[in-house]
Amino acid sequence: MTDPRQWRVSDAEREHVVGLLQKAIGRGLITLDEFTERADTALAAKTREQLNAVLLDLSGVVHTDQTRVAASVEPLELKSTMSSVRRKGQWTVPKTVVVRNRMGSTELDFREASILTPVVEVELDVLAGSVKLVLPDDATVSTEGVDLAASSLKDKVGGTGGRPHFVLRGHVTAGSVEVKRKKNWLRSA
Repeated sequence: MTDPRQWRVSDAEREHVVGLLQKAIGRGLITLDEFTERADTALAAKTREQLNAVLLDLSGVVHTDQTRVAASVEPLELKSTMSSVRRKGQWTVPKTVVVRNRMGSTELDFREASILTPVVEVELDVLAGSVKLVLPDDATVSTEGVDLAASSLKDKVGGTGGRPHFVLRGHVTAGSVEVKRKKNWLRSA
């Protein structure tokens, strides 16, 4: 599978980002010179990674208005077979994150990540492995879509109306999933 960050962007996506930059000028987030430089970069962008980089430090603009660009980003697929995979610090979260775990461990820390959509779907395919998700403090989670075989699930995260909202789906067989937000834990074993 090709890395989603390398997929080509359309003219409509480039123009949408330029529109977001115009809003950033109106909000006083960037100067006219910064707008010109960023707009040139956006119009020349060939990949989604290059296009999203234009807005990375403009969190108010990215989180509220970039839904069309973010929704078009292909799912991020993480595979772990008898090894460990970690995503921490600053990284861009697409609408869907797919975790394929076979007797390995996966840790996803979303606290410093750039989350571009109000709902993040986490597709789990876990067989005798462990997955740990660390969510932002204001996040909520739903786990009704998780099919557990030889596992159990306690939902202690709670909360309503949070942003972002994480929707967990998929299968966990003889594995464990932990979802942490502050001191609250959601665990299946």
